[in-house]
Amino acid sequence: MAKQAERYEEVVEFMEKVVAAADGGEELTIEERNLLSVAYKNVIGARRASWSIISSIEQKEERRGNEAHVLTIRDYRSKIESELSSICGVILKLLDSKLIGSASSGDSKVVYLKMKGDYYRYLAEFKTGSERKEAAENTLFAYKAAQDIANRELAPTHPIRLGLALNFSVFYYEILNSPVRACNLAKQAFYEAIPELDTLGEDFYKDSTLILQLLRDNFTLWISDCWDDSAEEIKEAPKGEGRRVASFHNLKTVLRYNIPVNGSETIDDHHHVVDVENNGEIVKTYDVVDETSSIVTLQIVNM
Repeated sequence: MAKQAERYEEVVEFMEKVVAAADGGEELTIEERNLLSVAYKNVIGARRASWSIISSIEQKEERRGNEAHVLTIRDYRSKIESELSSICGVILKLLDSKLIGSASSGDSKVVYLKMKGDYYRYLAEFKTGSERKEAAENTLFAYKAAQDIANRELAPTHPIRLGLALNFSVFYYEILNSPVRACNLAKQAFYEAIPELDTLGEDFYKDSTLILQLLRDNFTLWISDCWDDSAEEIKEAPKGEGRRVASFHNLKTVLRYNIPVNGSETIDDHHHVVDVENNGEIVKTYDVVDETSSIVTLQIVNM
C-alpha cells in the first residue's frame, strides 16, 4: 500500500524491519527484494536530484560573486549530503551484514552486489578527497564482483546482467572519467545480448530491450569523448576511387543507419567499423572503440 501511494520512506522503514527480522540467513523473496530496491532507489533519487539542482545554483551564484547567497546555498547542500550519506550508510550496512551473505541464487548475488556498487557510486558523486577515492574503490570492487557472477550465471540478455553493465559503464564514465572503458563495456554488453534476443521470454523482453536502448544511447553520447581521448588528429587514409573516409566523430551516423555497399552488402545497425574494398569484400574489421590504436577510419564504397 505504501508503495502504491509512493510513500517510499515508509516502504524503506518496513523493508528494513523485514531484513532485520530474517533469521538464520533467510533470503528475501523476489518481491521483497524488488520492494527494497525500488524504495531505496526512489528515496535516494529524490536527494540526488535535489543535490544536483542546488549544486547548479551554487555554481551560478559563485560566478555572479554573490558570496552571501553562496554560503547559504552551501549550508543547504551540506544538509542534503548528510541525508545522502545516512541513506547510503544504512543500505550498505544491510547489504554487508545481511543481504549479500544470505543470497543463494546467482541473480540475488548480482542484485545485491550491484546495489552495493550503486550506493558507493552515489557517495562518490559528492564526496571529495580521500572519501571520494575510497567510495570509488569500493564501487569498482562491488561491480567487478557482481560482473564475475553475472558472466558465469546469467544470460547476456538477462535484465539484471544488462542493468549491471549499464551502471558499471556509467561509473567508468562519470566517476573514473574513463570514456574508453565506458564505451567498451557498453558495447560488449550490447553485442553479447543482441544475438540472443529471440530467446527472451515475455517476462524479460521489455526490461532487457529498454536497457539495451539505454546502453546504445550512452555509447552514442560518449563516443566523441572516446575519440578525444585516443587521438588529436586523423591520419589521411589511402586515396582510392570510390572511397570515402569517416572520422570517429562521424561514427554516430554509422551506428544509426544501414549503409549500402555495392547494393548487396550492408553495415548493420551498431556493426563494427569495416574496411571495404571496391568489390564489396570485407577485408578488415575494427572495434568501434580500440584502446590499442589511436586512429580508426571507415572506408566504404558506392555510398
